[in-house]
Amino acid sequence: MTMYAKDDIRSQLASAPSERAAVDPSTPIAAAQYLEFTGRPPTSISPAGSRTWITRGQNVVFAYTEAVAGDCFTRDDQPDEYAVLVHSDSAPIRVVAGGERAKVDEEAFVVVPPGDSVVEALTAGPVIRVFSSVAEDLRGAALNADAYAEPDPRCAPLVPWPDPVGGFRLRVHPLAETPIAPGRFGRIFRTTNLMVNFLAEEPTPRDPLKLSPHHHDDFEQLSLALKGEFIHHVQYPWGPDSTRWRPEEHGRVGSPSITVIPPPSVHTTQGVGSHQQLVDIFSPPREDFSARPGWVLNATDYPAR
Repeated sequence: MTMYAKDDIRSQLASAPSERAAVDPSTPIAAAQYLEFTGRPPTSISPAGSRTWITRGQNVVFAYTEAVAGDCFTRDDQPDEYAVLVHSDSAPIRVVAGGERAKVDEEAFVVVPPGDSVVEALTAGPVIRVFSSVAEDLRGAALNADAYAEPDPRCAPLVPWPDPVGGFRLRVHPLAETPIAPGRFGRIFRTTNLMVNFLAEEPTPRDPLKLSPHHHDDFEQLSLALKGEFIHHVQYPWGPDSTRWRPEEHGRVGSPSITVIPPPSVHTTQGVGSHQQLVDIFSPPREDFSARPGWVLNATDYPAR
């Protein structure tokens, strides 16, 4: 079921054909996960005192750190590229990777190449990193790792998209260079293994008459709440086994938090705070978003599959 409002630009999306065999309708549907960070113990605490919460999806590992000024977060022999999300409340950072270095002190999407890298927090504040699940040490450390003791058969596996033009290297995309614009849904960036959409900050609660229930056939949506409060409305389709039917959910979360929305649940997210910002994360990249001209803002660097 997809019921976008007529003025929701996503109503123009074409359905992306799936290359996977149809899933048996009796296959269980995973439960949504509502993971607030600061209300639970961190996954790790660095020697300097930085606190990190690691969560994961089927193909994504997410690290949210309340960093101490000057602390460094290293990756040695990282098998694939990862992203750093810098928003208005983040700590400014210095990234060293692939023989390059960059100081980032404004909102940005930063792509870090495979291999050795260092992300340094220049002041105290949040440092947000998004990895694929290829890195075994990270996915095993996730606070919700038990949810993926067995892969979700309803999620398509991670198959990397083509390598970037000019090869893997450190890339910084300041958000100020791509403001929110009519005719485009948020600010979408792609790598070989991720798609991240920085949605607009909303200074008022979302209109309850203009929600957008929809579903995804074979991929999760990870919704990162950076500011405000949200209600994630989730309905689970019925399968032939009535003992597995679930009631609909209205999971309320604050910030910072990650909500994992499983396929093929029907879902929509309602901002209910006085001011809110949400970032959506997908892996692998979405073909329907990629097919829309101008939507993926770094498409010249990262060819579509």
